[in-house]
Amino acid sequence: MKVPRFNANHEQKSWFFYDWANSAYITTVATVLYAPYLTSVAEKAACGFAGDEDRKCTEHLSVLGLSVSAGSLVFYVITLATVISAFVLPIVGAVADRVQSKRTMMARLAWTGAAVTALMFFVTGTNWQLGAGLLVVANLFYAASIVVYDAILVDVAEPDERDRVSSQGWAFGYLGGGLLLAVNLAFVTIKPFGLSTEMTVRISLLSAAIWWAYFTVIPYRGISDREPRGVPPEEGVTLMQRSFGQLFRTLRELRNYPQTLLFLVAYLFYNDGIQTVIYSASVYGDKELGFGTSILIATILIVQFVAFGGALVFGRLAARIGSHRTILGGLVVWVLVVCFGFVLPEKQIVPFFVLAVAIGLVLGGTQALSRSFFSNLIPRGREAEYFSLYQACERGTSWLGTLVFGVVHQLTDSYRPAILALIAFFVIGGLLLWKLDPKKGIIEAGNQPPALV
Repeated sequence: MKVPRFNANHEQKSWFFYDWANSAYITTVATVLYAPYLTSVAEKAACGFAGDEDRKCTEHLSVLGLSVSAGSLVFYVITLATVISAFVLPIVGAVADRVQSKRTMMARLAWTGAAVTALMFFVTGTNWQLGAGLLVVANLFYAASIVVYDAILVDVAEPDERDRVSSQGWAFGYLGGGLLLAVNLAFVTIKPFGLSTEMTVRISLLSAAIWWAYFTVIPYRGISDREPRGVPPEEGVTLMQRSFGQLFRTLRELRNYPQTLLFLVAYLFYNDGIQTVIYSASVYGDKELGFGTSILIATILIVQFVAFGGALVFGRLAARIGSHRTILGGLVVWVLVVCFGFVLPEKQIVPFFVLAVAIGLVLGGTQALSRSFFSNLIPRGREAEYFSLYQACERGTSWLGTLVFGVVHQLTDSYRPAILALIAFFVIGGLLLWKLDPKKGIIEAGNQPPALV
């Protein structure tokens, strides 16, 4: 059955809205509120109280017979979710390239993830087991929906449009996630109607779930279905069997696309550096520079809203000089950001806010252009499959930067050399990306190179 096609501009705007929708989960839940909340629940279970400034919880939880610090629980849970997703996402991608409706698959994954997130409202008292399980499942469904979402970029945008469309989507996500986060942080800080801090956090988590589910309706209704390309059906073989078979073939065939493989390796390094800067920024600001919670919250919001403009600026710059050169320039800025962070004076708000602005400018831009650049290196009809490898490889190695950060801090007892050590990730990633021949890689994948790459 032929499905009527919306015009490209309408589809692209509808596609943007999934960035707007899912960013609520990333900002309000994954980045800011849920980790400290789940830690407080774990501390109540272990010690009978949530950790505060006067008392420190030193008791451990029993997890599958292992002794786990209550304060470390959330990090182990996130690590578990990351490892599981590295195995699950390639299967999701292989299935997505064969379904008749990617938008339906994306929406169902998103709505399931939102429903799981909504259940976080019921994590109270000492029920850390429910909270940990929900975090693992929500992260998996979020990551799976992103694989399908990224693959749809190839359907809604031509090669010459993808840098612009990807950057606008990423910017839209930062704006939406930042707006809801600002409202929720104000709600948690003010505590209206005499609500407790615990209840305001639970309501904020629920609001992120509702936001995610509600705005997913827009891309679901606004994007058209396409027939699967490049994956002919096989008689007597189920969808799951075809998907697993194709996954193994893809892993074997990846060596036939050396430029695509080179980009994946480069991306693993520099994106790991980016993620580690994000994860470590609040700890660095708190423990090394001596800033309080209110300053750190303000910094998070600055990064969020500046990243909106930064993604758009990078999109315009890519239209003039190409995404390859623009990403390389962004990595140079990341090296400067890390160097500036190393020499920041303690308790000086203005330089710290300048650093936040610099991070925001390159954060969204480098990630958005990496997505669109990679889309041109993928064989036609296998977009979700390759984007699942893109996501899985990223998650499978995302512990390297934090490991280096932790080891250097342990050896030096200072966060300054730890953050300086992250330069290596940007330098290695940049050198590998500089070696890459973008036009050759696009032609190897069987695609037409855009006017500028």
